[in-house]
Amino acid sequence: MATISKLNEINGPGLVPAARRSALAELPSVPAHVFPHRTPSQLLALARRGLEEAAEQPSDGLRYAGAHLAGLRAAAAVVAARAKPVASRRSKLTSVWVLLSMIAPELSEWAAYFSASAGKRAAAEAGIPRVVTAREADDLVRAAASFVSVVELALGLQHPGLLDELVA
Repeated sequence: MATISKLNEINGPGLVPAARRSALAELPSVPAHVFPHRTPSQLLALARRGLEEAAEQPSDGLRYAGAHLAGLRAAAAVVAARAKPVASRRSKLTSVWVLLSMIAPELSEWAAYFSASAGKRAAAEAGIPRVVTAREADDLVRAAASFVSVVELALGLQHPGLLDELVA
């Protein structure tokens, strides 16, 4: 869903239908300082590109970190699509996985899965050797690819090859 400012940008101020304004008012709110600055489509494109790059990484740690980052971008796409930014005083940082669970409870299991892998991702990004195995990295790449596809379906932005991926 687009925000009111995006709709005003497209339609001109004051041209957002009352029903649409009402629907936007019912969206969960997220502090503006943690709201994504890209559109859901842009974030999903970055996630897909990140998955491709992660799959090509020879380093297990970098493959793991790249896959996790793709998952983060897909989660941010859900936040961008299903929440609205609100002005608030800056508070402690909130994980995108916590936001995802609040905004899209049906994706809570995915949020828990990726949240549990965040520590290993940070260690891998820091260059700590042998923090993840080749199998863990490959598993996370596959899980992130599945998660991105689930997010695309949830947002109505199906990936053209999704059915082929599911059949293969």
